[in-house]
Amino acid sequence: MTTVDMAATPTRPSALAAYEDWPAYAAKHRLTADTVEVRQLADTLGVPAVTPDLEYTVLSESEHDGVITSHLQWQLGFGPATSAWFVRPAGATAPLPGVLALHCHGGIKAYGAERLVRFPHDVKRHDGGAPLGDRPGGDRPGGAGGSPVMGLPPLDIRAKLYGGRPLATWLARQGFAVLAHDTFMWGSRRFGLDPLPWRTANAVNGQQALRREAGVELSAAEYYDAAAAAHEETVAKAAMLIGTSVAGTVAHDDLAALGVLASLPGVDADRLGCLGFSGGGGRAMVLGAMSPRIRSYVVTCMMTTFEALLPAYLDAHSWLLHSPGLARLGEWPDLAIRSTAERVLVQYALADPLFPEQGMRDAHQHLLQDMPDRYTGSFWQEPHVFTRAMQDEAAAFLATALQPRHSTTTHAPDPARTAS
Repeated sequence: MTTVDMAATPTRPSALAAYEDWPAYAAKHRLTADTVEVRQLADTLGVPAVTPDLEYTVLSESEHDGVITSHLQWQLGFGPATSAWFVRPAGATAPLPGVLALHCHGGIKAYGAERLVRFPHDVKRHDGGAPLGDRPGGDRPGGAGGSPVMGLPPLDIRAKLYGGRPLATWLARQGFAVLAHDTFMWGSRRFGLDPLPWRTANAVNGQQALRREAGVELSAAEYYDAAAAAHEETVAKAAMLIGTSVAGTVAHDDLAALGVLASLPGVDADRLGCLGFSGGGGRAMVLGAMSPRIRSYVVTCMMTTFEALLPAYLDAHSWLLHSPGLARLGEWPDLAIRSTAERVLVQYALADPLFPEQGMRDAHQHLLQDMPDRYTGSFWQEPHVFTRAMQDEAAAFLATALQPRHSTTTHAPDPARTAS
């Protein structure tokens, strides 16, 4: 929407398209908790209550690469329906440990969990692109709120951030039953930004002008991501206005997905964990603090002290990390301390440009002091990435932590990467 378009429009477009029912739901459905710790966190983040007895629909199913991938969908109490992918080893007969794979922020909201899943189409794509409308299996509906269909997610996000691995599919091949879902603001749960809210339009118009000067046109997905990046501030404003937060509403979606995972066939509901990189790591930590169902989780490239973010690192992070009032409950690592998880692994990347090293090391010492029997920290000379070696360590950690309770086997992290 150009400035001329805005001037000719008699009314302002909705800033909450596809989510007009969010304010009423958040006001009427507040999450209640059995413990003081969870209640404090739920109240601080404003976590909406999850729809009870959530039902899901299986839209399609395929078998390839030694796994079965099911495309699921469920409807939460507000906003568009959620798409998710359930991936488990083909031929598995015994119940498997269940893992919720939480996608990162990545500055890419046109797609969500698809970045973690391998589809049959992937093997045919070598340039990271796909025609618009080319969906996995052809069964994914179009965008929310009138947004254009985006096509398959670019494979370069996997190459750049995940060592080229589709994390959820790879974890399933390691023996886990894995659920990867779109969370609030991403993929199927994205906002409808057509037409753009006026403030968002102003930001996008500037980016488009710069790109056009360089002779480049934004693709549908790039256009949406540019708009969604500017729109996140508006979403944060709306969340605060209705008594929730971006992180609290994301936690709502993640709690709902955890409930679905626990109910899926072939999943041992007593052996549930989660993991995530970057913003997904923050989601894992909040989910671990919110739900006693989580026995173990892994946080990758998302641990620091709040003090270390001041003053230079504030603009390196999204509203997933910056939640109003959260500091009253303690530091960021205090979320891990609040959880009842039996084992927690935090992976630090010492060359990460988003976190100062001292903030990571201070958080590590805080966790060592307050949860020495449950916490493991490992340090990597890497930038902001989830390398294959880091994924190997995370999978081994979860495999040990989510063994049946009668097992006494323990996972010993690499001493060269574990600080004490």
